[in-house]
Formats: sequence, structure tokens, C-alpha cells
Amino acid sequence: MMLPNIRQNDYLYPIPKFDLNAQDIEKFNHELSCFHSEFHDYFKRSESREHFLNYMSGQFSELERKSIEPIALNVKGGNVRAMQRFVSDAPWEDDKIMVKYRNLVASDLQSPDGALIFDESGFAKKGNESIGVSKQYCGNLGKVDNCQVGVFAAYASEAGYSLVDKRLFIPEKWFGDDFESRRKKCKLPAETIFKTKPQLAVEMLKNLADEGTLPFKYILADSLYGVSPEFIEAANKLVGTTYFVSVPGKTLCWLKSPVTIEKKYKYKGEQHTKTVLFDTEKKPISLSALAKNTNSYFWYRRKVSEGTKGPIVYEFTRRRVTLSGEGLPQREVWVVIRRSIGKILNTATISAMLQAASGCRYLFVWLSGMRWAIEQCFEETKSELGMDQFGIATQN
Repeated sequence: MMLPNIRQNDYLYPIPKFDLNAQDIEKFNHELSCFHSEFHDYFKRSESREHFLNYMSGQFSELERKSIEPIALNVKGGNVRAMQRFVSDAPWEDDKIMVKYRNLVASDLQSPDGALIFDESGFAKKGNESIGVSKQYCGNLGKVDNCQVGVFAAYASEAGYSLVDKRLFIPEKWFGDDFESRRKKCKLPAETIFKTKPQLAVEMLKNLADEGTLPFKYILADSLYGVSPEFIEAANKLVGTTYFVSVPGKTLCWLKSPVTIEKKYKYKGEQHTKTVLFDTEKKPISLSALAKNTNSYFWYRRKVSEGTKGPIVYEFTRRRVTLSGEGLPQREVWVVIRRSIGKILNTATISAMLQAASGCRYLFVWLSGMRWAIEQCFEETKSELGMDQFGIATQN
């Protein structure tokens, strides 16, 4: 289990790792049929409902390849062309299916101290037929390669973890004239516009907050979202929540917020004003420099997990800083720096809403390990359900 039971604060909890034994699967087929029946109303034809059950059965099978053809050839009553048409052309009410699914997740996992976690994952592709496929960074491969990339939201609580929403990232070049025929071939809706990964995450965050099915208190993401003004603004607008995001070590900050003044100037005969620093000698420093210059007295050690060779221990420090943006002070945040013994690992910021929280340094430590849950979701869905073999599709 990656998150130990930190007992300094009552509201901190471990996330149990998914585990199955022989007794858990004795009635699996019956439970899968019951799960399948929850979605009957969202398919217009009985044939589609049957294909849906066959598709799910194939994903849970021991097949090495879990794409449509091997599934159809190996499940009872499977038909390759019919199941291909089901996946690509058959109408179903995707939005309602997702709402129903999140209600099922909520019935098992919901918690007032739940966390929403955002991250992306890549799916390697050999050809160019899949929608959104392109030469781009694939985290699964650890390099730039031909792949699809999806942005996902996961939910975690003391009861477990689950993926709860997804968006397909479509590279900007796909919206150029050179890709018009491919867009039509892949049936990309004409009204679809380019959205960055943080914009897709913001879309999901707002949707999940407005829907209100899954209560959450924490919002977590890596540095791609941590440096996105849109994502931070969306997180800040949610009353009663706290965000914890990674940022690069080169991020600039002041240890004490500098004084600014309004300076008047003329441009093309018109009077203008701009905000400038009162004392231009007080330059911001990078978070990496802050970490290197922090005395060893201010680092404290915490066990974050149990490894195969014993406890995994990191050192942490925290500091209240003012972030710099375009040379001017912006929002105040807590910055948390984690390192292995004597070596800086990474940097993360947390929102100012924890300023008065008692024992909050332990909360920082706990939150720093929470993103493990979505990484575990990716690992399990790819290794057990073959998600890396079929990827994701756009919402119809």
C-alpha cells in the first residue's frame, strides 16, 4: 500500500490498494451481468446491449490482445463486424452512462475528504487511423512516439480509487486543412475545437463539481496543470477545496511579497498606468535555489510508503512564498519541497487555504503521495483491461 496510515491528524487516511482473491471471483459472471443491467436504458437496441456485455466480458478475459477482433472471436456469440459497428457507429447515451457510472462509484467510494486527481496517459499506436494519433510524448513509453493521449480524472478516498472521467487530447495540427480528410474518416464532430490538456482538465473539473455526485475536498495534478493559470483559477473558484499541484523547480518566487506601485507614463500622446516593483533590487529566486539554501534544521523526515527493501523515507520542507509572474507578485501559496536524503526530488505548491490548518505539514506530506492513486488506475486498466490497446474515443 503506497499511502501509510499517518496518525497525526484524524482526517488523513490510507488508500487501500485494489486486491482480489479466489473467493471474490466465484460469482463474477453474475456480478458483471448485474453491473451491465445498470446501463440497459442507455442503449436503443437490444443487440447493442448484448455487444456491450460481450465487450466487457472480453476486457475481463485472459486474452493477450483485448481489441475488438480477438474479443469477438473468443466470447460466446461474438461477431467481429457487428461488434466493430457497435463500437464505432452504434448510438449510446455516453453522458448519461458516465453519470450513472459515477453514481455507482459514489455508492462505494464517496467521502467528504475525497480527492480528484488529474493526469494524462498515452496509448502507443502503430498506424495513423485512430483519431488524435500523432507523434507526441507518450508517458507509457517514456519518449515521443506515435500515440494517442487522454486526459483523465480519478477519484480517491479511504474506500479506494477509480477513474471517473476522460477526454481525448487531439493535437492542434489535427485541426488544419491537411487533416480534413482524416477528421472526416474518423468522424470527428465538426464543432470540435482544439483544447489544451489543462483546458480539458478544467472542463472535467467544472463538470464534476457542477454534477455534485462525488464529494471532494482536494484537487491534485502534476506540473502541466500546476503552471496552467486556467486550471489554478478553476480550482481556486471551488469553495471549500484545496489544490496541491507540482510546479517546476525553475518557478520564481519571493519569500516576502514585494511592494508594488502604479507608475504613470505617456504612449502616443495618451496617459497610461502600469504596476511596477517599488524596489527593483529585490529579485525573485527559483524554488530550486530556495531548496538548496534551506538549512538542514528545517527539513523533516517522513515515511511515505513501505518498499520491498523496507520503509521509503523522504525529507520535506515547506515555506510560505509569493509566486512571481511576469516580474510581478501574484498569489501567495505554501511551497512544499520533497527530497530523498540529501537530494532534491521535486517541488509542489499548495493553496493558501491551509494557512491556519493545524498540523498542516503532515497534510502536505500526505497529499504529496496521493497522485499514486491515478497512476495505479492507469496500471490496472492497462494491464487488466487492455486500455492501452483500444485507447479512448471522443464523446459523441
